[in-house]
Formats: sequence, C-alpha cells, structure tokens
Amino acid sequence: MFNTTPSNRSFALISLITLSALFLINLPQLNFTSTTIKSTVRLVSVREEVPTSPTSSPTQDEELYLLPPSQEWMQAQMEIAMEMLSLKQDPPNNWKGCDHLPQTYYFPNIQTVFTGIPKSGCSNWLEALLRAEGTLEYQLPGTEVDQVHGRLSARHRMSYIRELGEDISDNFSFTVIRNPWTRMVSGYRDKLSNETTQGNNKRSIGIAIVREMRGISDPDLLETLYPTFEEFLRYLIKHQTTRNVHFMPQHNILCIPQSKYDYIVPLEYSSVLNEDIWRHINASVSLLGSYDSVSDPREQTSAQRAREWFSKIDPNIVEQIYELYKEDFALLSYSNFTDPNFPLPLYNQNS
Repeated sequence: MFNTTPSNRSFALISLITLSALFLINLPQLNFTSTTIKSTVRLVSVREEVPTSPTSSPTQDEELYLLPPSQEWMQAQMEIAMEMLSLKQDPPNNWKGCDHLPQTYYFPNIQTVFTGIPKSGCSNWLEALLRAEGTLEYQLPGTEVDQVHGRLSARHRMSYIRELGEDISDNFSFTVIRNPWTRMVSGYRDKLSNETTQGNNKRSIGIAIVREMRGISDPDLLETLYPTFEEFLRYLIKHQTTRNVHFMPQHNILCIPQSKYDYIVPLEYSSVLNEDIWRHINASVSLLGSYDSVSDPREQTSAQRAREWFSKIDPNIVEQIYELYKEDFALLSYSNFTDPNFPLPLYNQNS
C-alpha cells in the first residue's frame, strides 16, 4: 500500500501542478499537422478525427462552396501553380507547340481547343465535343464512351494537326481539372484494382507494382495478384509519380506555359459549368451525366471513398504524395480529404 500521509499528498499535488504548467507552456510548440504552401491544403495527423461530409441541410457558408469559383479566381490560381513550377506564359498562344502532348485536341468546326486530363472526365467531354464538331452523329451510351479515345478523336489531336496552316492562337480553349485525392482513387480503381465494375486495362502496371512492392517474380503467381491502394501510392513515391497519363500530375498534361486557357472547369462543377462551354462555342449538345446521382460533390461516392481510403494510409505516405502533387493541389486550391468541404476548391478562404 502507498503511504498517503498529508506531506506525501502535498508533494504529489505540487508535482501535478508543475507538470501541468510545463505542458501548457510547451503546447503552442506542438505541431500535429503539416503546414503546406499557399494553396490552403492541410494534411491530417493520425491524432485528428477525419470529419464526415455534411449530412444535414447546408448552412449559408456551406452553400457558397456549391457555387463555382469565378474564372478570375481560377486563372489566378493557375498562375500560382505556374509560379511554383517556375513557368510563365507569354502571349500569343502557341497551341502548335503542344503537339507533343497527345491529350490536347483541336476542333476546327467549332474553333475550340481542349485538353482532356485522364481521370478528370475527359471521355465525357470528348464525346460531347465530337458531337458538337459533327464527327459523332449520336450520343454514345455511357458504357461505350471509351470509344472516343480511338479513331474518333485521332484526327483532332494536336499532334496530328501540327502542320495546320491557319492561326488558332485566338480560338476558344478550355480544360477540366480534378481534385488530386479523388483522381488518384479513381485511377487506381479503374486501372489497377480487381473490382468487377472497373476496367482494369492497365494490368501490366498493376503486375509491375506487385512485383516491385512484394518482391514476387513468379509470372504465374503475379497474374493472380493485384496491388493494394497503399502499394500503388508507395510505387508513385518511389518512382516520383509515373509516365502513365492516368496517374501523372495534371499540370504535366496541360499545355503550359505555351498557351493560356480561356476557361477552366473544376470537374466537381462540370454539371453546372458545361452550359457555359456550350454557350461559348454555340453548340446545342449536353454532357454525359455523372456516374453518381448525388449533386453535391461532397456527398458523392468518389469523395466518400477517397476520404475513407486516405484516412487509413500512413500519414508519412500521405505527406509524400502531397509533395509529389502539390502543384496540382495549387491549380485550384483544392481542399484536403480531411476538410468538410472536400473535394471542392477552397476559393472563399484566405490563402
């Protein structure tokens, strides 16, 4: 038994008060989160609780996030990202200088330049643009939309028309950008996972990841294995991302600094902003619908899944992934997966 005489109790009380004071003095020095660049992305610590997305009626402040940012704000964010990359765009636009970028397309009939970033809705946008151009006579079913990446769009690639004689520097141009967290989850599910509803058409990359991450060399065994999401992230870190366009940073696919886009569409607002695009090019087409029936991007399955998956990943891995893609986060000051407004751009907060 402990001796609980008055003198011992006094000593214990004094010790407790001293320890509490020392903790309070040093509390401001404790830093459990990562302070990142001015794109207002904050990474979560394992000591923090990951907020769930809003389930009740949004407040007035929350409703602000559901409205698209202004084009002026988005252009300013693009410039911030370019500064981070030590890039500067000088007019006039030099779209022909992007002939090495196969994801940039030109549609002469509607005088429009479009850069389609894989896993950022590019298939749906290409399908609609091909219809507006007259190349495609009818709307493709959602299950067949991948056909647009073959012969239908081949003649519209900037690399195909680099010898074009006319000046297209003043033609209308736009691109679509996505929150990197949801894009990474979408890319993994679609190209590398063994989900029956997904394409899994990058099997060779999946096998390479398993071989390298698990040290397995048996080809028969490798054919039966699929990489986990964490193995995919570790692979990206080890190789400083990848050359595959479905996983590489979005800024590597954009035609910058050769040209400046007239219009920037965050994928999260495509259902609203696509009408602006059709007005710009005077086309009476519609964008293929989202695979998610929920209109609030914060409640969509892709956001819910990304929030859940990344919250289970080692924070050190998350930090390194952020560093690899930090310019992509800066493109539209994208919210982190721990933010209640994830995956929307943080356009009405101080940067």
